[in-house]
Amino acid sequence: MSSVRIQQMDDRLINHIAAGEVIARPASLLKELIENSLDAGADRIEVWVEAGGQKLIQVSDNGSGMSREELPLAMTRHATSKLDSMDSLQQIATLGFRGEALPSIGAVSRLLLRSRMREQEHGWSLRSEGGYTVGDIKPCAMACGTEVICRELFYNTPARRKFLRTEKTELHHLEEALRRLALSRPGVSLLFYNNQRSGMRYPAAADKALRGRVGQVLGQAFIEQSIQIAEQVADLSLSGFVGLPAVARRQRDQQYFFVNGRVVTDHLIAHAVRRAFQDVLQPGRQPAFVLLLEMDPRQVDVNVHPAKHEVRFRDSRGLHDFLFRCIHRALSGSAGTVAHSVLSLDAMDATAEQTAIAQSPGSVAADPTHRVFSGAAVSRYSHHGQQPPAQVQEQISAWQALASDNVPDHNTPGGDPQAASAPPLGYALGQLHGVYILAQNSKGLVVVDLHAAHERVVYEGLKQQYASQALCGQPLLVPVTVRVSEQEVLVALEHGEEFMALGLELEQMGPECLAVRAAPALLAEADLAALTRDLLSDILHLGATDLLLQHANEVLSRMACHGSVRANRRMELAEMNALLRQMEHTERSGQCNHGRPTWTQVSLAELDKWFQRGR
Repeated sequence: MSSVRIQQMDDRLINHIAAGEVIARPASLLKELIENSLDAGADRIEVWVEAGGQKLIQVSDNGSGMSREELPLAMTRHATSKLDSMDSLQQIATLGFRGEALPSIGAVSRLLLRSRMREQEHGWSLRSEGGYTVGDIKPCAMACGTEVICRELFYNTPARRKFLRTEKTELHHLEEALRRLALSRPGVSLLFYNNQRSGMRYPAAADKALRGRVGQVLGQAFIEQSIQIAEQVADLSLSGFVGLPAVARRQRDQQYFFVNGRVVTDHLIAHAVRRAFQDVLQPGRQPAFVLLLEMDPRQVDVNVHPAKHEVRFRDSRGLHDFLFRCIHRALSGSAGTVAHSVLSLDAMDATAEQTAIAQSPGSVAADPTHRVFSGAAVSRYSHHGQQPPAQVQEQISAWQALASDNVPDHNTPGGDPQAASAPPLGYALGQLHGVYILAQNSKGLVVVDLHAAHERVVYEGLKQQYASQALCGQPLLVPVTVRVSEQEVLVALEHGEEFMALGLELEQMGPECLAVRAAPALLAEADLAALTRDLLSDILHLGATDLLLQHANEVLSRMACHGSVRANRRMELAEMNALLRQMEHTERSGQCNHGRPTWTQVSLAELDKWFQRGR
């Protein structure tokens, strides 16, 4: 048995441990320093680095600065200008604590701190090496604000230094940190110099507009291929840009989420975004977005991670649903209609009401020229009770037969494609190789992938039908036994009504055993044991689940794919126009079920350029 007794650690060891939690690499050091500058009210920040930040990181700002007396306090642990009571700890509105990062940085580098307040004639400077103050506080000539010069990072901790990567890699992380901070503060000018050469420059965006800053950081192409979001419900406000599914990326390198101006990564947020994109992304692709969430600081705990990358929300379920609805609505492309595609657990009781709204006079569904979603179509081809897959499949042909009913072609009165009141996708001109529909609208030429477009229309119709009346469970001839943990059994019992609403009946068979006694007929061929375990895991960690509906949607998607109009089928103009009108009133009709685009617009200007008209 060890003879070492419990003893108090010295300050230097404490600072080294704290530095290890906060300062992982030069980029995390830069983040802490810039956040301090932002909290000090700076609207212009300059960054100078050398050797990927290992040799030098210098941050200068024009913030409020510090007095002579505050300088040594800023280098002392547990000293801050941002907290003064327990109440302020419960509603943190700043990015960090000045007294939190500087002592940690000073413990693993050679640090020079210079600062001047506006009412002072000159500034003051203080040096520190390895956590110890070197010399006295000295006056210095400088502009108003604060300057932190950090040299030879990890010079006294070789074990940490050897884990740093190449200069190029560390520079990449530094630039990414700067991009994130630039997106969080559009009204702040950020200038970056690497090895004495000018690098990234982000001048303050006009009127502090996010659009301008996003264009600076990610390029105008991102803006042009994105949907802007601006939603507010109670004290929750979400703004930003979500990239269209067609420009999704292989990596998560363009995913930026901010909570009250703080960069965060959170599994709940990631799940909400992934769920909103689940029907429109190709496999292996990642959505791109820049989203800023503003909320009451008392509703979020930012002190769950030393570097404050992660946060904890008081009402995580409510926030999850808010984020999902905002992004889902933006991607649907039809904000004025009722969304039927995915139902959350707490929306099951509203299904009947939603269906009634969708079939009410004046709604899109009630329009006689769009009978694919009309109440008549639903009632004509629906049956009471559970619908086996074969019966749902029959509806595909029925909906296709309805497509050409009562839809005027472009030769009928009022069908002028150049009129201001012309439909967005215009009127059909004909087919190209039996694969594409060519249509004319006020902007120019519209090219539609026939199969992909019809696949989405049929798929959304099937989802609407399934969600509105096919969620009841069908008893299984042989119950499925599922081995789970005791905690998961308790979750199943606690959420029994929610599972029943999804058509899944669970019964406890033992302390660590459940039996699945009923399931939706559409999922009869699914691995119900594995599905149940996944559902319980989701509820346990996220407070909600939509896996069962995801599995159902996958089945419906395959049905829609096989039942949609195939390439090389000859279509009449009335049929083509029917499909165009259906697309205009179908959610997410810009992408097929697999995430491919369904149509594209070629402007008259582009056509003129092809043939050099006007030159």
